[in-house]
Amino acid sequence: MTRGMTPGLLVAAPASGTGKTTVMLGLLRALRDDGIAVQPFKCGPDYIDPAFHRAASGRASFNLDSWAMTGPRLDGIAARGDDADMTLAEGSMGMFDGVAHAGATGNGASADVARRMGWPVVLVIDVSGQAQSAAATALGFARYDPGVRVAGVILNRVASERHERLARSGMEAVGIRVFGALPRRGDLTLPERHLGLVQAIEHPALDAQIAAYATFLRAHVDIAALCEAAAATPRPVAQGTVVPTPPAQRIALAQDAAFSFTYAHVLDGWRSAGVEILPFSPLADEGPAKDADLVWLPGGYPELHAGALAAADRFRAALALHAETRPVHGECGGYMALGEGLIDADGTRHRMAGLLGLVTSYEKRRMHLGYRRATLHAPIGGIAAGAMLAGHEFHYSTILDQPDAPLAQVVDANAQAVPETGSHRGGVTGSFFHMIAPLGPPAA
Repeated sequence: MTRGMTPGLLVAAPASGTGKTTVMLGLLRALRDDGIAVQPFKCGPDYIDPAFHRAASGRASFNLDSWAMTGPRLDGIAARGDDADMTLAEGSMGMFDGVAHAGATGNGASADVARRMGWPVVLVIDVSGQAQSAAATALGFARYDPGVRVAGVILNRVASERHERLARSGMEAVGIRVFGALPRRGDLTLPERHLGLVQAIEHPALDAQIAAYATFLRAHVDIAALCEAAAATPRPVAQGTVVPTPPAQRIALAQDAAFSFTYAHVLDGWRSAGVEILPFSPLADEGPAKDADLVWLPGGYPELHAGALAAADRFRAALALHAETRPVHGECGGYMALGEGLIDADGTRHRMAGLLGLVTSYEKRRMHLGYRRATLHAPIGGIAAGAMLAGHEFHYSTILDQPDAPLAQVVDANAQAVPETGSHRGGVTGSFFHMIAPLGPPAA
């Protein structure tokens, strides 16, 4: 197909918890089974859902974030779908939900992405507790922004045939197309924990569950009509590639159940810049590659594996040896693992790597959530001091001690300073914010 013309849809919803992930996974698998190459995307700063997208579609899923990403970067990432037959993006929260102040290209709402890419929207509406009234919600979403086209709806959690007829009649009365109606099914929900869905790698029967979603969607949704609704609207064409300067050329990347929160577009950008990524598992007591230029510990759930990390003597010794001459960086969970100690939800303190003085606790949980813009006081490997980074913070841990120098000046989406500045000691750095994209080079 012509570059920039791949048909696409955005699966969105009026609010969180409506079932759009079930719809997304079922559609991805059903389309793949039909021989259609589908490129998945996820709107917003989510590092869990894309792993499910990959399991369903067989293709890496990339984040599209209008607050953190410049226009050229958004267009470059969206171009990953140019070799697919169709693109399918999953929204986050409610379709128009974002922050009050715009970032690079928008306020972080899923609608920003639909508008820029020209993708029609399919709204997944939870109709439990209402019938014709759901049409008023759909009509409001269809008229809220003339730049976003709502192609129709999928009704979810329908209680009976009568309930479906009433909900459909409301939609027909206001001219909203209904692509399908999903009966209420309590057995098709994915388990969750405090940061969202339980990770894809933790589901022993994930493939069978996704296959069940596809069967469910086929039985109740007109998938052919959805494919016809996907518009071949010319979207912005990527003008070259936007590849950020990588933090190193040989990066030892922790990857296991404790450290799995990585953005596909970041790793893809590193690889495009010629970076060699060397995975290792701290939970298996593996040390990073001895010839790595940088060790990167991503976020994840170290609090669920704190005992195993405390007992990983080989990992800890190899990490300390690396840190004597070369940089180490940790994001969120990785940052906590670099500290002196981590106190779990039961109040037990576990020894961590001790490369930073950070002590964190989950005994009294407090949510920290939101976009972040950081200006580095110290380098992160090859990312120079003074560089500006866009990112996102989402964790429930509390800092009990942070004696090291702050890594960055960090502000939220409203430009208000936040106390979680990260910290650095020598070449060891860490932060609670996950880097989404660089915003600019160091100031002159």
